[in-house]
Amino acid sequence: MGRERLWLYDTTLRDGQQTQGVQFSTAEKLKIAAALDALGVDHIEGGWPGANPTDSAFFAEVGRTRAVMTAFGMTKRAGYSAENDDVLAAVMNAGTAAVCLVGKSHDFHVTTALGITLEENVGNIGASVAHVVASGREALFDAEHFFDGYKANPEYALTCLRAALEAGARWVVLCDTNGGTLPQEIGRIVAEVIASGVPGDRVGIHTHNDTEMAVAGSLAAVDAGARQIQGTLNGLGERCGNANLTAIIPTLLLKEPYASRFETGVTQEALEGLTRVSRMLDDVLNRVPMKQVAYVGASAFAHKAGLHASAILKDPTTYEHVDPALVGNRRVIPMSNQAGQSNLRRRLAEAGLEVQPGDPALARILERVKAREAEGYSYDTAQASFELLARDELGCLPEFFEVKRYRVTVERRKNKYDRMVSLSEAVVVVKVDGEKKLSVSESMDEEGNDRGPVNALSKALAKDLGSYQHLIEDMRLVDFKVRITQGGTEAVTRVIIDSEDSSGRRWATVGVSANIVDASFEALLDAVRWKLVRAGAA
Repeated sequence: MGRERLWLYDTTLRDGQQTQGVQFSTAEKLKIAAALDALGVDHIEGGWPGANPTDSAFFAEVGRTRAVMTAFGMTKRAGYSAENDDVLAAVMNAGTAAVCLVGKSHDFHVTTALGITLEENVGNIGASVAHVVASGREALFDAEHFFDGYKANPEYALTCLRAALEAGARWVVLCDTNGGTLPQEIGRIVAEVIASGVPGDRVGIHTHNDTEMAVAGSLAAVDAGARQIQGTLNGLGERCGNANLTAIIPTLLLKEPYASRFETGVTQEALEGLTRVSRMLDDVLNRVPMKQVAYVGASAFAHKAGLHASAILKDPTTYEHVDPALVGNRRVIPMSNQAGQSNLRRRLAEAGLEVQPGDPALARILERVKAREAEGYSYDTAQASFELLARDELGCLPEFFEVKRYRVTVERRKNKYDRMVSLSEAVVVVKVDGEKKLSVSESMDEEGNDRGPVNALSKALAKDLGSYQHLIEDMRLVDFKVRITQGGTEAVTRVIIDSEDSSGRRWATVGVSANIVDASFEALLDAVRWKLVRAGAA
């Protein structure tokens, strides 16, 4: 027997845009849609045409996709026919192959929020779906608040589903809109819905993450017979977010019983790009990826404890539930004062440094790490700085350039609008290729916004490194974190800087000082030096 088909419906561009602080431009939506299409999802919900100019522009500009492009809207309003409802017309005019219409399935919402009778609501659902089907489109009915509605009045909730199915809906999607239904409840209710006569291969599940169980709830629905899963990349969505497709997809492809029982539109080859797609979305949103996210997080396969790393050296399956390469991620052996020589040798090997067991340099590196962490350094997250430390101890860290001096000034002055603004100016003098080079940069960006003293330092440092300059042109600072490691007058500042290059490679460096500028500059220096090492500048 062949595997059953599971259908993946992505709503990042619509539900994901309801995340607080998220607002996609049309160009960004087109970029995300292309990535989703390459990944292999079956439906891409592009937005609500007519609701805002961005969504309308997206549907006007998006080209052909392998995935079924879907417009989202609501069922017709009471008092209007489906043909004469201008809100529904805007959705239909997007010209997509599929249309998903949201409608009420909870009697309380029908009478309280809509202020219409239960019979009118059922009529609106049927007429709206029939209108979509008559136009030759695939119709989906999004049964809003279904699980709450089913618990309050199961017969009415089922009547809403039957109205959509009888009108020709391909899918009826059961929505846990408030995100409060637990997985075991979702499984039970989905099973009861299917037992009532609703075909499982026409049932979808749409969960929210308000109890941190959206993924579990989605899988419970599949176990009970649902055959479409809706979700978003990185779990974007209103309040606590939606079911996270970057967790659902690899679970379906790599975990039993799902891997043997079901197939999706995502191939094993496409799955290897999942981490890249996840981080691309965060890059579009200009936010730092969460490191602890399952499968695709930077710490998802990080092994800090010495005992764990020792076992990983012998067999990675001792502490890894899947091979990180299957989702495009990688194994990380962080360095910290908990580390032993197993961690150390593994981490050095990943950096291309083969050191034999028992080499005295290993003990020296460990002692240096522990001594520096006692001063406030953290090599747990700053892997690039650790690598530079180890190379220095092993005598294989080139001195690409020497910093002779640097200075930062911060000035407050009035601008042309008579408002007080800050401006930082940095001067960095380096000796490179036998010559001293002085570079000056301001913190003002192209839009006239002050980006701060660290930004000015970063630009000045990377402005002229002689023969090495072409190797760092694609570097950029993507995150800057500050932590005070001691209190009172003895306070020490730790700065962690994340950098990235055009290949998508990301690395973290650390600096520590009582002076935040000094700590920042130390981390910036390490970032540049690590880039040069990896670029083969030696």
